[in-house]
Amino acid sequence: MTDKKISEKLIKEFVKNYGTPLFIVSINDLKGRIKNFKNYLPRVMPFYAVKANPCPQIIKLFIDEGLGFDVASKNEIENVLDLGAKPEKLIFANTVKSPEALNTAKRNRVDLMTFDSEYELVKIAKYYPGARVLVRIKVPNIGSVVELSLKFGAEPADAISLLIKAVKLGLKPVGVSFHVGSQCTEVANFIEAIELSSIIFRDALLKKIPLEILDIGGGFPIPHSDTDDDLFPMMAEKISSEIDRLFDVNIKIIAEPGRYLVGPACTLITRVIGKSIRDNKHWYYLDDGVYGCLSGIVYDHCKYQFKVFKKGQTQISTLAGPTCDSFDVISVSEELPELEFGDIVYTKNIGAYSIATATNFNSIPPARVISINQEV
Repeated sequence: MTDKKISEKLIKEFVKNYGTPLFIVSINDLKGRIKNFKNYLPRVMPFYAVKANPCPQIIKLFIDEGLGFDVASKNEIENVLDLGAKPEKLIFANTVKSPEALNTAKRNRVDLMTFDSEYELVKIAKYYPGARVLVRIKVPNIGSVVELSLKFGAEPADAISLLIKAVKLGLKPVGVSFHVGSQCTEVANFIEAIELSSIIFRDALLKKIPLEILDIGGGFPIPHSDTDDDLFPMMAEKISSEIDRLFDVNIKIIAEPGRYLVGPACTLITRVIGKSIRDNKHWYYLDDGVYGCLSGIVYDHCKYQFKVFKKGQTQISTLAGPTCDSFDVISVSEELPELEFGDIVYTKNIGAYSIATATNFNSIPPARVISINQEV
């Protein structure tokens, strides 16, 4: 990736040509993220978590790069297939699937899916006989921003009985999956989960249920600001070593990275459209907010870094969004120079759980998406 990073001149050019808010997707950065993931985890096949960012430009690139896809709904299945993905490149990784979604999966031959309860097995057997299934187990989520094991995952001690039940229902149990939680910073979560999975693999073999796929989920962390450490290389080295220690080379290892692949590859560009002084502090109202691409503040607990091109003495200021809801406050403690109408405020590392969770509240549409070849 040798192209010049996105510059003040380029951002201002985008604003002049397209207005704001703008959601910039860097194709070069996306390719670089894929390369890094494969370099650090050479045995792991990435199945991109579409829920992180479903922009067609991103999905098409990942199809061209040979990635698989973690889909979680009827629409995600249809959208990814319509863009050119092959059914065998999809895993239906939602442990609570509607009958309509299962019918869609069956009709399109998307036969690999996860489950974490006997009730889900019965449902899958009814609507998709013969489907290949992975038991999702509950694993530690310590240190993760979003603890997914609060809602998903069977107790590891129940995994074997569930796999046996799958066989009895005419399904094809093929593996184990887990998720250590979103934005996980504790590699110990992965290590313990991999060890638990290896025990289930051995016990399943004793029960004459040979398993062939380990799905290590997502949760790989990214830096959200210039001062955050990049923990992924260290974590990936330990994860890779543990996989090699516990799993034969014939076992297929997959993962469901979302944030890691798209988070650092996107930039949000906004402008100041309002200004006031409230309680002796400057308030700046932007043309995007928590109901738009900054929705990650609410749904993903993100702490974004806001940047401006303007120079000068800074003061603690508040940034707010454009809607008529007082909940639409972006940050109450930003160190900023005094801004004026039209000044640009931009945010990097905002590719995941941002435009994917944006709404049209107040009939304000999400930011316009533009893909570029420069890094951001």
